[in-house]
Amino acid sequence: MKTVPNFALYGTHAQPSWADLVHFERITDRSSLFDWEIKPHFHDGLIQVLYPTQGSGHAIIDGKKWPVQSPCIIIAPARSIHGFHFSNDIDGPVITAAQRPLESLASMLAPDLLKQIKTPIVFEVNPENRHAEALLPLFDAIERESTTSAAGQVAAGMSLLIALFIQIFRIQHDSYISGELTQTQSTVKIDKFKSLLDEHCRERYSVDRYAQTLGVTAGQLTRLCHKFLGMSALDAINARVIHEAQRELVYSTLSIKQISAELGFDDEGYFGRFFKKHTGLKPTDFRNTGRQQLLHKNHPLDVETQA
Repeated sequence: MKTVPNFALYGTHAQPSWADLVHFERITDRSSLFDWEIKPHFHDGLIQVLYPTQGSGHAIIDGKKWPVQSPCIIIAPARSIHGFHFSNDIDGPVITAAQRPLESLASMLAPDLLKQIKTPIVFEVNPENRHAEALLPLFDAIERESTTSAAGQVAAGMSLLIALFIQIFRIQHDSYISGELTQTQSTVKIDKFKSLLDEHCRERYSVDRYAQTLGVTAGQLTRLCHKFLGMSALDAINARVIHEAQRELVYSTLSIKQISAELGFDDEGYFGRFFKKHTGLKPTDFRNTGRQQLLHKNHPLDVETQA
């Protein structure tokens, strides 16, 4: 049985999420210590932004495999399970920041950023984009703040981070309106699909029903899911149900039978077989392991999903 390590900063064992609100380092500093491969892990309350300026590789975030071709931006929000395999010439800055205060600041100054902050993504940066030239100076400024002990350090660092996300948002926006509009409609559909999954994951909607709601065919929805999520539509539906089941098993007091009913399963036995197929564990075993590890927070919670 494998577990997913819970890290606080990039590769360090978990400490209180508020200990360091903004942290800076180079990709090569950490990845070179592990033969350019960072195993899947998550950060409890921390978001990471990587900006590979040279090199390549791939990232796996919440089960989706993304190609990494510099220059590009990688965003791994808090609680997203992510890992990387880089070429040995990889380089670029990494920022790790407390996500909750970042969201609070964004909600007041730039609410449109909230979705970006919460959404895992890897996308290439066109060096000729008018906003791309602002990225490295902002990373450099954040690095200076992270190593400077002075009044207002936290405020300055978080403000610079908001400015960085604004530039990233602008780059994404420009790419959509300058030649990638054909996939913008697809992006809208897949975003709507993910929202529908959140809304109806307990109702056991079929692929056909989701597709009908989105105004596409089941085949089109599956192709969109393969392109944007790295899995079929059915696998995406099942993964969302498993995610909800894991939360209920660990954090609720409902019985297995009640949880299976809550998630739209008519038969408790079928729910148990479904859960074990996708996680490798029986629901009772996952619950016992999860709760035991919650009592001993130094041990990471096994949240591996094989969907």
